[in-house]
Amino acid sequence: MKLLQVCHARNARHAALFFLVALAACGGGGSADGPTAGADAPSPAPAPAPGASPAPSVPGALSPTYAGEGTFYGATGEGNCTFDASPGNLMVAAMNGPDYAGSAVCGQFVAVTGPKGSITVRITDQCPECKTGDLDLSESAFARIADPVAGRVPIRWHVVPGDLTGPVSYRYKEGSSRWWVAIQVRNHRLPITGLEIKPSGSADWIAVARTDYNYFVHPSAIATGPLQVRITALGGATLIDTLPEPSNGVVVAGAGQFP
Repeated sequence: MKLLQVCHARNARHAALFFLVALAACGGGGSADGPTAGADAPSPAPAPAPGASPAPSVPGALSPTYAGEGTFYGATGEGNCTFDASPGNLMVAAMNGPDYAGSAVCGQFVAVTGPKGSITVRITDQCPECKTGDLDLSESAFARIADPVAGRVPIRWHVVPGDLTGPVSYRYKEGSSRWWVAIQVRNHRLPITGLEIKPSGSADWIAVARTDYNYFVHPSAIATGPLQVRITALGGATLIDTLPEPSNGVVVAGAGQFP
């Protein structure tokens, strides 16, 4: 059981494959407690706090560079971030539990470098058992940076702006109404650090808390009618959009995108 956990406890559906390649993947004395004795251990660092302005590690980066281990699983684009499946683009990954930061990393893009090369992935899920600095990539993304038979490899990664087209969009969660408002931000090229609303007739912006399933939830009643939404990205850029009155599962395109 411990051997399967080392190789990848999360991927029961790939258990047979990992059993066959366990010795190659865990190789020469690796254990669940850390890397092979005598090997250079990764030196992971915590992800930047929401709203922080981290010193870029490389040109174009939005964060320092973090180190950890890369693994893979049968990702679909769905997961703890509650995004829709994205079968047409599986360059996605799950963030380790400590760096998931209550869903603050959902939707952000990270450039990952492994033994064979680099790839940019979007964070769509959480890997609770992964250690700080680790990423659990989709099978196709992992194959771009390492040989899948390895199972687990050292990686380095940093946050980058997403290469996106079109404006940001907003999704009202099922059950949303003027009595309980839950909004998810989608298609954002920069990490989202905050969301505020200004209901009809209100003179002030109301800060809305983010849940660990990646929705900003305002649990109190608001006035009937449209409401303004202001989102803030890492670095301080903001966008303001006007959304219709909250309604069950509605997706609304915004007017613009972050620079």
